[in-house]
Amino acid sequence: MTFRVELITPANVEAAMKVNVRPEQERFVSPVATSLAEAYAHGEVAWPRLILDGDRPVGFLMAFLNIDWDGKGADFRSGLWRLNVVPEAQGRGVGRFAVEAVAAEVRRRGERRMYVTWEPGEDGPEGFYRRLGFELTGETSGGETVGVLDLGETPSGDRSF
Repeated sequence: MTFRVELITPANVEAAMKVNVRPEQERFVSPVATSLAEAYAHGEVAWPRLILDGDRPVGFLMAFLNIDWDGKGADFRSGLWRLNVVPEAQGRGVGRFAVEAVAAEVRRRGERRMYVTWEPGEDGPEGFYRRLGFELTGETSGGETVGVLDLGETPSGDRSF
């Protein structure tokens, strides 16, 4: 497994839109096409990427970078906005890789905290995010639970999950 992220381009947009989750997960995440439309509308803060295993699309992620969280210009945040992993790749580390890729970009931009929101519910992604170290903030955003991960630093400037 050699995962990598790739910018969404005209050459791979069709492959990205074919990334679907298991039917029972659909209520927890928007389809990639919806995410790409939102990325277009929020181009200054959206960071959409296709996740590949070799040349095979296995997921899609979209980060939000430096958004005005409270709409008042006082609280700017970055983190994982969307994560879709194809059923046959689930449980193989794609999600962890996606979180690490976003964390690396957030760190590269000088930030030390990363946020994520998720739809609460049985069989939802909360356990996944909590296992990766995200802590509940006590906030909600659009009815979703908000989690935060302290990216911290090791002497090399990296943090391992």
